[in-house]
Amino acid sequence: MTDTHTADEPVRLQKVIAAAGLASRRGAEEMIVDGRVEVNGRLVTELGTRVDPINDVVRVDGSRIPPARHHIYLALNKPRGVVSTMDDPQSRPTVEEYIPRKAGRLFHVGRLDADTEGLLILTNDGDFAQRLSHPSFEIDKLYLVEVDQPMEPAAVKRLAKGVMLEDGLVKPDKVKVVSRGASKTLVELTLHSGRNRVVRRMMESLGYSVRRLARLRVGPIRLGNLPSGQTRELTVKEIGALYDSAGL
Repeated sequence: MTDTHTADEPVRLQKVIAAAGLASRRGAEEMIVDGRVEVNGRLVTELGTRVDPINDVVRVDGSRIPPARHHIYLALNKPRGVVSTMDDPQSRPTVEEYIPRKAGRLFHVGRLDADTEGLLILTNDGDFAQRLSHPSFEIDKLYLVEVDQPMEPAAVKRLAKGVMLEDGLVKPDKVKVVSRGASKTLVELTLHSGRNRVVRRMMESLGYSVRRLARLRVGPIRLGNLPSGQTRELTVKEIGALYDSAGL
């Protein structure tokens, strides 16, 4: 798909804001006059201001407006047992079965293994997906982990300090024990690492087996109450926040 405008076609700032769905054209003009809009880090209050809608960074009330591109950005609550691909040679269920047909072929932003459920971001914006998935722009992710036995406080401390795996040290940003019972422990784990099966390997290195694993958040995007197997479109504010996360 192609961009609505090119870099050679500056457009009025209020049109860019209205096109993002944040307000009517008149409402966008009021936002500008009220001093709520920035362009490339500078406050803009002149209604005649024109901007490059692709390359200029526009913010309303501090929130980024993503470039005006005709792309699809979806959040999927991936069920357990589904692989993060559009097709599978082993004929396992794939994410393609859970996205709207009109969406066409999509890229995933950071895969989930088949046994892990939860938030998966999907888009047909290949450059965006590649950028967000690149190791230099690893954004934090929140997981809910259920292990098969009570997790001792000493093990929680070891986890928080970092775990040495065969491919190097992994140190979580945050570890929080949600509940501890006689036969299981629920732990929230926040980390930047995108290594393969990293959460499972961290727990296994401490002597715990993961019964269930779900991703609840990717950067600024939260799974929330999205039912398993369902998708929703990301909001303009969410897409803008992801652009910021990826340095776009």
